[in-house]
Formats: sequence, C-alpha cells, structure tokens
Amino acid sequence: MTDGDTSAVSVRDLVKRYPKRPVNAVDGLTFEVGPGEIFGLLGPNGAGKTTTVGVLTTMVRATRGSARVAGVDVAADPVGARARLAVVPQRSNLDRSLTPRQNLVFHAAYHGVGRAERNAKAALLLEQFGLTAQADIKVDWYSGGMAQRLMIARALMHEPEVLFLDEPTTGLDPQARLFVWDRIRELRGRGVTVVLTTHDMDEAADLADRVGIVDHGRLLALDTPEALTRGLTGQSVLDLVVLPSELDQPEALVEALEKVDGVDRAEQVATSPDLSAALAGGPGGMPGMPGAPEFPAGGANGGPTGPDLRIRLYLTTHPASLLGPVVAVLTERAASVSDVHIGRASLEDVFIDLTGRALR
Repeated sequence: MTDGDTSAVSVRDLVKRYPKRPVNAVDGLTFEVGPGEIFGLLGPNGAGKTTTVGVLTTMVRATRGSARVAGVDVAADPVGARARLAVVPQRSNLDRSLTPRQNLVFHAAYHGVGRAERNAKAALLLEQFGLTAQADIKVDWYSGGMAQRLMIARALMHEPEVLFLDEPTTGLDPQARLFVWDRIRELRGRGVTVVLTTHDMDEAADLADRVGIVDHGRLLALDTPEALTRGLTGQSVLDLVVLPSELDQPEALVEALEKVDGVDRAEQVATSPDLSAALAGGPGGMPGMPGAPEFPAGGANGGPTGPDLRIRLYLTTHPASLLGPVVAVLTERAASVSDVHIGRASLEDVFIDLTGRALR
C-alpha cells in the first residue's frame, strides 16, 4: 500500500454516468474494505455493483470521486493497481488453446514472475485446488467447477493483495461450492482481501465479514450480516402455510394477522399450486386416494378451500408466545394452518426489505 492508506479498498463519493443515460449508474458511493477482509457487495441487477467493481479493477473510468486498491489510485496509476489486484469473472475466460498449467504459467509471466518461481507456484496451486491430475489436458475437458477453481488459482499466481470474485459459485454443485468457500476462507487467513459480488444471500451470510447493499447506485446498508439481520424490524419470523376460507381474501387475512400484538409486519410470501388441480385429478390424484394431498373440506359453508397461502410474520416478541393468538385469529376467520415454521430473519429478508420485491 502507498500514501499511508490502511484500507485495502477505498471508494469515496464515486459517481459514474454513462453517456445518454438519464441517471447515474453509481451515485455517490462511499465505503472501505479492510486488509484481509471478505467483503460482500450485494444488490439487484442494475444496482451499480458491476460498475463499481469495473472502476476498482480499472475496466471503467469514473465520472467523479476516487477509488483506491491496495493504496493505489486506480485512475492515476491503473498499471500499478492491476499489479496488486486480480479478478475472477463469473464466466470462464480461460485460454482454451492452453493447458491448465500453461494458463497459470502464462498469467504469471505476464505479471513478470520469473520462470522457476512461476513453474513452482503453478504446481503448488494446482495441488491446492485439486487439479494436479488434470493439469496437462485440454481446458475444454474441464467441468464448470474445475474451470472455476482454475480461474481462482490463475488469479493467485501473481499474489494479489485484493481479489475480486464475481458470482464465484454460480452453477456449481454443492461439493464444488463448499470447496471454493473453503479456499476463500484460506485466502482471508493469508491476509488476502476478497471482494465478493453474489446474488446468493446464504453465500454472503456464510462467507462475508461485512456486506454492503447497494441499489440505484447508492449504498443502502453496510455492516456484518449478523448486525444487519438483528437490525431488521421484527428479527424473529413465523412462517405459516394457511388454507383460508373461500369467503376470505388473502389481503384481508394478512391484514388481520398484522394486527396481532407482537406482530410488526405480515406479508404473503408465496402461493402454492392451486389445490383445485388435485380435485380435478391433476398431480397428486383425488383427495382420499393414495398419494393424494389431504386438506379440510370447504366450499359453500365458508370453510377452508382453494389455494393455500404462505404468510410470513415479522415479530417483536418470541414466536412461541404468538402461536395461540395467531391460531385464534385464523380460527375466527374459518382458516386452518397446515404448517408452521419458527425462525429468524435472514440476510435475504434484509435485502428484500431494502431493495423491494420488484423484478429488475
């Protein structure tokens, strides 16, 4: 690092406006990432996180503001910045005319690493990432997980201080995903700073020391995953699968549950497939037949009928104490409960609360 800057990544009042666009892609963004930290940059599609990473990795020039990586101003000294950072993109950009070993060696040669050192380093990284047995075959024969591991190994060949990972486990099977997670944690242990962009909230919550949530080019929240979920109003949640009366409307049922003391907010999370498909002989068969779904009779008497609803209650008190009052409200409205799950708010709940449910 240079100029006494102790941050591994520093973004100050960053603005990026693309030509002919009515709004800024990045609009006054400010945050810092400490050395050896795993930092998750989260946001919906079009939120500005890709542009921000583009600026930090010297691929995009900012309109205003400053961005520094390992103490180097990326605009004033892009070559110096690139020597201290590495990028692993979401899609493979491996040279398919080379073997995996050659991909690593050529990358190191580009960064000025000597021949003996780059050969030794390639052998070590191939072993660490479980690729030694497939080090000299065609890259085309690699699976998605193997290619992802090779790209991370390649990025480490010149020993960067900051590693940028874009959706590092998208499309990977569970074993490959856990392997990549373990390698990322090992990098943190070695003092490498990792900036992670992902849409996988479980990944962010599991890996990141802190996360920043951005939308419309602005920073909405910045803290540890635990602090963000604790700070969400109604940190405890009660998930209900409810079969309402045919005389009731889902919106009215949700509104009634929201009025229960101790419930801060209620919302309809999802609707299961219409149970009328079963009545018509669809998947699952007729009620009462083997393998058929079971549900209470309903219809003209106003009893439970039609599609079931998944309702989430965000609570300000212990969930167990509200089971009785919630069931009482449902009973009064001739609705029944087929499933109950007690839990806590997740990072995904925080993300949706801040950025909304609308598709981008």
